[in-house]
Amino acid sequence: MTMVDERARSLIHTWEFLRELSRNDSLPELVRLQAKQLLRHYPEPAAIHLEGRSEAACRLALSQLADAHETLKLPPVLGLWLDGEPFLCDENG
Repeated sequence: MTMVDERARSLIHTWEFLRELSRNDSLPELVRLQAKQLLRHYPEPAAIHLEGRSEAACRLALSQLADAHETLKLPPVLGLWLDGEPFLCDENG
């Protein structure tokens, strides 16, 4: 099973790899062009870290809300989301 920090690191390494491919003049033009096209839709490292921080903040806020209002019933999907493993993490893990 992939750990959260491994997933974020893998996404960032893939972005770096695609960027290197797109700038490598020793590769065929078609390979560089395809790497550039993929990069247009691929999140940059800063966006990956920001998503990790955002997810952590949402999880914390929801769990604090649920703890503060024990009678508050979270919708089932939010309860499942809180119980599951985060998808990404920031640079601090």
